[in-house]
Amino acid sequence: MENEKKTAMDFAAKYEIYNAHCHIYPQKIADKAVVSIGNFYDIPMDIPVATSEMLLADGNEFGTRKYLVCSAATDPSQVESINSFIISECQKHPQFIGFGTLHADYEGGFEKEVQRIIDGGLCGVKLHTDFQKFNIDDEKTYDMYKALEGKLPVLFHMGDNRYDYSAPERLARIMEKFPRLHVFAAHLGGYSAWERAEKSLYGISDNIWYDCSSSLFALSPEKAVELIRKAGVDRVMFGTDFPMWSTEGELLRFMALPLTEEEREKILSINFKKYFGIE
Repeated sequence: MENEKKTAMDFAAKYEIYNAHCHIYPQKIADKAVVSIGNFYDIPMDIPVATSEMLLADGNEFGTRKYLVCSAATDPSQVESINSFIISECQKHPQFIGFGTLHADYEGGFEKEVQRIIDGGLCGVKLHTDFQKFNIDDEKTYDMYKALEGKLPVLFHMGDNRYDYSAPERLARIMEKFPRLHVFAAHLGGYSAWERAEKSLYGISDNIWYDCSSSLFALSPEKAVELIRKAGVDRVMFGTDFPMWSTEGELLRFMALPLTEEEREKILSINFKKYFGIE
């Protein structure tokens, strides 16, 4: 383990690292949230408590420059409190780029809450429809996307062959209906449904970006690189899906990918900086 950490740290010293997928929670529920996520996916979590402090401790050891932080509202009543929490954490930690959340059944007014998200300095919205229990392309989502289109990108949890809520085909239909919507399709567009993402999402819109979080553990290095290149190396970002995976563990997996030096730099830092306008 000590040799692996040294190797990961050597790798991190060579490249700038930007983490495009992290979940954080208030201290009082941060341990319960980790247990709940682990139970949902039946995967042991690398990090036991998903607080901002734990995220920074995990990533700063390897020189992570910025973190995209988010949390999804599993109930519409949570939308405003979660957004207030993410706003507060981003104000405390300049390393954070925050995404708020919405829910298809939220009744507080999408345009009003989107504006509050923007006024609070957040840069997007996170949806995890498998947790939230609505289909990405349900008609009741349309007003939400109308309020977001041209204003904020949406980070979607994508794909899970156990459910249909976040099917890649559903996102493809939304991109056809809302062509100006900017999207981050997490997990290379299809956690455990990568072949479906490959067929239905890749190449359909310049407004779809991807992260490779919670993918490298399940894919061979060769298959991961194949998917990254088909999705487009210029639009894929590195992410750990904190607290699911540690920075060290994901760096070791990423190091194993047969990518070129230019491709590594794009995924680890350049694409993130380009999208968010970081000099």
